[in-house]
Amino acid sequence: MFRLLLVTDRHATRDRPLVEVVAAALRGGVDAVQLREKDLDGGALYRLGCELRALCTAAGAKLLVNDRIDVALACGADGVHLPVRSFDPADARALLGAGKLIGCSTHSRDEAQRAAAGDADYVVLGPIFATPAKRPYGEPLGLDTFARVARSIALPVLGIGGIDAASAADVRASGAIGVAVIAAILAADDPEAAARAIRGAP
Repeated sequence: MFRLLLVTDRHATRDRPLVEVVAAALRGGVDAVQLREKDLDGGALYRLGCELRALCTAAGAKLLVNDRIDVALACGADGVHLPVRSFDPADARALLGAGKLIGCSTHSRDEAQRAAAGDADYVVLGPIFATPAKRPYGEPLGLDTFARVARSIALPVLGIGGIDAASAADVRASGAIGVAVIAAILAADDPEAAARAIRGAP
């Protein structure tokens, strides 16, 4: 499973092309990219997915498409990442087949347990710390609550929400197999160095 998952947001790159920033992050050790550009239509998302698919393949990383199973299949992604109010993992599996990955976003113990009981391969749990991207999903869980939930789930759990190089080690020590980040890499002065620092945290 992933040690460092990069969730895309082309509005967070400080006006730099998303593909260039992702390429730098992959050089820094990102081992999975979640294409999450909710405001793009299907055609634009497909074209971007194809570009990222080529980058990820060259880097030996996985590509997941947020929510859009059709785009994931069309661009040859490794799987999908499902928001809470999306497909049931079992329905996604029926469409994708056994060889694709399915991840689920979760924000509470109940949501994480439902994902684990379904046909998901991993869950992303958060927000752990305060972050603008996750503000709509409620108050931060904090490390203690995250640890209790993560250790009660049979699936691999990645932490998300305000994680940077300084906190990544604490998140992993709290039961996460890896971390998912957005701005800590996309908005960094040097995305490659930022990814390397987050991935390298014990």
